[in-house]
Amino acid sequence: MFRQQLTARLFLGRWLSIIAVIGGVITGESVYVHAQTPQARPSPAWLHEGVIYQIWLRSFTSEGTLRAAAERLPWIRDLGATIVYLPPVQLADDDPREEFWSPRQVASHLNNPRNPYRIKDYFQIDPEYGSDADLRAFVDRAHQLGLRVLMDAVFYHCGPTSVVIDRPGFVQRDKHGKLVTGSWRFPLLNFNSPELREYLWRNLEYYVEEFDVDGFRCDVADAIPLDFWEEARSRLDKVKPDLVILAEGQNRPSDQLKAFDINYSFTWAQLGRAIVAGGKPASVLQEYWETARQAWPTHARFIRFSANHDLVHDRENAELVCGERGSAALTVINFTIDGVPFLYNGQEIGDTTLQSIYGRWPIRWEAACLPKAVARYQLCQKLCLLRRNEKALSYGETVWLKNDQQSSVVSFLRK
Repeated sequence: MFRQQLTARLFLGRWLSIIAVIGGVITGESVYVHAQTPQARPSPAWLHEGVIYQIWLRSFTSEGTLRAAAERLPWIRDLGATIVYLPPVQLADDDPREEFWSPRQVASHLNNPRNPYRIKDYFQIDPEYGSDADLRAFVDRAHQLGLRVLMDAVFYHCGPTSVVIDRPGFVQRDKHGKLVTGSWRFPLLNFNSPELREYLWRNLEYYVEEFDVDGFRCDVADAIPLDFWEEARSRLDKVKPDLVILAEGQNRPSDQLKAFDINYSFTWAQLGRAIVAGGKPASVLQEYWETARQAWPTHARFIRFSANHDLVHDRENAELVCGERGSAALTVINFTIDGVPFLYNGQEIGDTTLQSIYGRWPIRWEAACLPKAVARYQLCQKLCLLRRNEKALSYGETVWLKNDQQSSVVSFLRK
């Protein structure tokens, strides 16, 4: 007997069907790949059972502040998301020299040097977003509502006038003493320096001890030595044992042996868009899933998303690339496949507002009452509820089911 069966059939320029059978017994042909690899580290239930909701402060409210965002937290709770992920709130570097701006920062033509991922002071909250008291109040309010809070940790690079620049050995320099910059044209931190490592470990501890955050999303995590993160995990576990660390990276399977609880899966997101909008066969999702499961530790975890701040900035989020129904289909897949579903603010109402990492262009929340927005919100809310009620979605195995329409149908069992 099936406990529950969820079927979505949506027209996306062609037919794409998703058949997810949850928590049941099924007969017939199936394919299940179980990688004979080491076991991923254990993680807290609040991650396994969670739904991540990314807030981009410059878009989430018209004010663009932590205080205003805290007032909207009940909206996230009512949606059914359980984990709030904040962008960098530390003081951004306002250096105007474009040689230290990222290519898309220049291409935005907004002439704003204040890139949230180009940090000047790791221990100071940017006044654009508020104060220490505002961050503390935000976290407290989230906890009152039963929400967890993840902060961004941006340690791969820093701003050109960062407080760490003049500290001996903290940044990379060439033989002439010139700053070494990376792909984003930001100065690279020097992880060969024990003093830098100690400084950054202390920074992570500071936000847990002083603000009671529940974990971190680590920017460009797999470009930073793994032993740095493993020591960070060891130290943070002593401060808050049920803390979660999310790696922005998908290229280092050993991440989840000791250091990280969960990783991004960029390829999964790219393939979803390519299937719906680009004509790739639906079968590539299973092929990629099987490849990843063979490479990564058993029960490794990945976030499942179709929109985030990078995609929305680049106009590549599913709502624009795949259309209304295509985006809805990908959302259903991401909530029913193994992993942790991830929503970007505004995605729950199908928002297509032009957004930029470098500008304050608010989501059109006033459109949330329109029929299309209401339908999308109700879909996301029902998926959050389904995930909360059906433990197979959080802990169950994934079994791919064979079908006779591999180009347009994905079918799988969660049990």
